Amino acid sequence: MTYVKTIAAAVLLATAGGAFANTEQFIALPSYRVGPYASGGSGFYGGIIDYFNLVNANGGINGVKLSWEECETEYNAARGVECYERMKTKNGGATLVEPLSTGIAYGILDRVATDKVPMTTLGYGRSDAANGKVFPYVFPLITSYWNQAAAMIKYLGDKSGGVDKLKGKKIVHLYHDSAFGKEPLPVLEALAKQHGFELIKIPVAPPGSEQQSQWLQIRQAKPDYVILWGWGVMNSVAIKTAQRNGFPRDKMLGVWWAGSEDDTVAAGDAAKGYTSMTFNTPGNYPVIDELKKKVYAAGKGNLSDQARIGSVYHMRGMTAGILWTEAIRHAQEKFGKGKPMTGEQVRWGLENMNIDDARQKALGAFGMFPPVKTSCDDHEGSGAVKVQQWDGAKWTAITPNWIVGDKALTRKLVEESSAKYAEEKKITPACAKS
Repeated sequence: MTYVKTIAAAVLLATAGGAFANTEQFIALPSYRVGPYASGGSGFYGGIIDYFNLVNANGGINGVKLSWEECETEYNAARGVECYERMKTKNGGATLVEPLSTGIAYGILDRVATDKVPMTTLGYGRSDAANGKVFPYVFPLITSYWNQAAAMIKYLGDKSGGVDKLKGKKIVHLYHDSAFGKEPLPVLEALAKQHGFELIKIPVAPPGSEQQSQWLQIRQAKPDYVILWGWGVMNSVAIKTAQRNGFPRDKMLGVWWAGSEDDTVAAGDAAKGYTSMTFNTPGNYPVIDELKKKVYAAGKGNLSDQARIGSVYHMRGMTAGILWTEAIRHAQEKFGKGKPMTGEQVRWGLENMNIDDARQKALGAFGMFPPVKTSCDDHEGSGAVKVQQWDGAKWTAITPNWIVGDKALTRKLVEESSAKYAEEKKITPACAKS
C-alpha cells in the first residue's frame, strides 16, 4: 500500500510540475545576432524581448507571463530549421515562432501546420500565405512583399504625376539574389505590363559588398528610378555606389529591409535624401517612454546600446511583440482568461485580431503601425505602408497617410498562387476550426 501511495504521489508531483511549467506562454525565437545581418536581427529581436519584458513588468497577459528562448541561426536556412526543431517541443511546446528570414520561413512552412505552431512573417516571407484557407498557420502580418511592391509602384506613379505617367519609364529592380529578393517579381512584372514601364532586373550576390558591375549596368540603362531590394551591407554599398555613379538618392526607393539607421549611417553623406518603404511611422510613442521607465531603468533592457531604442528595427520588433500579445489576449477571451494558450489557440487569436486606432491609443502606440484586422481570408490584415526619407540624421515619414497599392492585383495573385500550392500539396482550402 505504501508503494502504491508513493507512486501516486510521484505521479501527482510530476503532474503538478508539468502544470507549473505551463503557466507561462512560451514563444520560440530563432534569432540572429552574429553574421552579416546581425544589426537587423539584434534590433528586431531586441524590440520583441523588450516588449515582452514590459508586458511581464505589467503583470503579464491577464497574469500569464511570457517566456521565450533564442537560438542563433546566423540567417542561415538550414540552421533556422534546426533551431525550430530544437525549440518546438521545449517548455511544454512553442506556441508561436518568428524566424525573420524568408529562407527559414520557407524551410519550416509545411512543418508549422503539422506541429500546430503558428508562424508570423512580419513584413516578409511567402506573400500568398495571406490566404488562411491554404496556410492556416502562417501569418504575413501587416504587409506582404507583394503589397509593398504594389505600393512602391503607386508611390512612384504619384511622384511622376500619376501611374499612367509611368508608361515608357525605366525602373530597375536591384535585388538580393535570394528568395527574399525574388519575392516581389510577380507583382512588379504584372504592374510593368499593366502600366507600360520597363522593368530591369539586376541581381546582387549576397552579401552584396561588391556592386560595381551592377551599377555599370544601371548607368548604361539610365533608369528613372531604382528599387533597392537589399539586406545588410548590400544597402549601404548600393547607396554609396549610387553617389559615385551620380544617381540621385531621392530616385532610389528601398524595401523596408533597406530602410534602417544601420543602412544610412553606414553610407554617410551619400544617404541624404534616400527614401525607403516602412510599415512603422518614425517617431516617439508613449509605449517607448514606458519601456524606458519600466524596463531599461530597471536594468532589464535587451539592447546594450540604448541609442537604438525606438530605432527602425527595434520599433519593428516592438510592433511584433504588440501584435503577438494582442493575439494571445484575444485568444484568452475565447478560450480562458488567465490561462496559457496552446499553439492552436494562438493561431485563432492571430486570425481574429482587430487592432484599430482605439486599441493602438490604449497601448500607447497610435500611428506606430497601420490598423490590423485579420480573418481566415486575410492573414495579412492590412497591406498599408508609408515612405520615409533620411535627412542626414534621422528618418521622417514623407507620406502623411498610409499607402495601399493595387490590392485587386495582389489578391488575384494570392488566390492563384495559393491554389497552385494547395493542388501540389493536396490541401483542401478551408478555414481552420477553432
